[in-house]
Amino acid sequence: MPQTPPFSAMFDSSGYNRNLYQSAEDSCGGLCYHDNNLLSGSLEALIQHLVPNVDYYPDRTYIFTFLLSSRLFMHPYELMAKVCHLCVEHQRLSEGDSDKNQMRKIAPKILQLLTEWTETFPYDFRDERMMRNLKDLAHRMASGEETYRKNVQQMMQCLIRKLAALSQYEEVLAKLSSTATDRLTVLKTKPQSIQRDIMTVCSDPYTLAQQLTHIELERLNYIGPEEFVQAFVQKDPLDNDKTCYSERKKTRNLEAYVEWFNRLSYLVATEICMPVKKKHRARMIEYFIDVARECFNIGNFNSLMAIISGMNMSPVSRLKKTWAKVKTAKFDILEHQMDPSSNFYNYRTALRGAAQRSLTAHSSREKIVIPFFSLLIKDIYFLNEGCANRLPNGHVNFEKFWELAKQVSEFMTWKQVECPFEHDRKVLQYLLSVPVFSEDALYLASYESEGPENNIEKDRWKSLRSSLLGRV
Repeated sequence: MPQTPPFSAMFDSSGYNRNLYQSAEDSCGGLCYHDNNLLSGSLEALIQHLVPNVDYYPDRTYIFTFLLSSRLFMHPYELMAKVCHLCVEHQRLSEGDSDKNQMRKIAPKILQLLTEWTETFPYDFRDERMMRNLKDLAHRMASGEETYRKNVQQMMQCLIRKLAALSQYEEVLAKLSSTATDRLTVLKTKPQSIQRDIMTVCSDPYTLAQQLTHIELERLNYIGPEEFVQAFVQKDPLDNDKTCYSERKKTRNLEAYVEWFNRLSYLVATEICMPVKKKHRARMIEYFIDVARECFNIGNFNSLMAIISGMNMSPVSRLKKTWAKVKTAKFDILEHQMDPSSNFYNYRTALRGAAQRSLTAHSSREKIVIPFFSLLIKDIYFLNEGCANRLPNGHVNFEKFWELAKQVSEFMTWKQVECPFEHDRKVLQYLLSVPVFSEDALYLASYESEGPENNIEKDRWKSLRSSLLGRV
């Protein structure tokens, strides 16, 4: 069976490596090429281009790109049904051939296609219709050949393991979500239960940056590539199915990751606003500056940006007397790196450097690239919005989807990196579950630390004291 190359090998600098498994000629009608680049095609022709036959196995880059983008036009189970039908047709034609070797040539290719689908888009197979079609086709291809039966068994076991791990992860997320409480509520009901701050749990900023990286990589790992597309699914003008939009919008892991970013920002702001004494608040700010700097060195840009966002929240930035005691030179450098001007030019330069380092890395630590996730989603959104999915002649605009797949495949390489740092359960537990202030509670804590400076702030302070503390 053809070996599956790593994601980093899939796309060359032009976005499409056409020479992996493609046959010399394409007999498939309805596809438009320019300089051997596939630019567009009818949906039917693109589906046929996905299915192997005796003399042809699709380029792996094409498989990934089409499986990623096809859900903008049809449900994965509809695509699977069409693929199954075409595969069975090819098999039937092979069986009619007097040469039994023809059948031996096509079966491993079809099994390889199914393996690539289950490995790269396992979440598609949470749908019972997908799983049923997969089992039927795989067993049909494997009948009578012991080697193929073993391959099918291996593929199914691997898929079931991935789906079980996802279910377990979702249970953990649901548990964290159900037990989440507002810190102010806890302070009012059980003030003695929150005696610790983050520096008593983890005094070393380097260790905290490493534990943040654990959380980031774990959450990244569970995001399916299809979630980037499903986040922006809209009605296909050539599709009459009215219910497709909501059914396909499965982006839970992507949303959970964005929620983590927001939680970390609020945690940083909470930890800074909590201390009563000015010098303790200043020390906490300097601690988080050191954590952020280490995140930058590791290549963990998402935690870095979440920390900077937390420190720039109004309840924190208004603490002028506190900031006067902080050595801000290091913070200024970090803010410069993440400066949004010129479309985040400085950050994008740093990200390219980290990505380059990752390609030539000799250790897991050097391989770490955790992008600023909200910006990655924004980039994909604008790519999706900026080009039509279909051309005026009704063809699928495949040039757009090569570019989309290139961006998502880079992310796929980054999310597969194993975290090289030791787990610290106590620190991880604190980061994931300690209650944080709401925005109103942050403002209240900020005004209690450094009083209101004008009438608007005074009115807001009175209102917050009344609503949150029941005091006038």
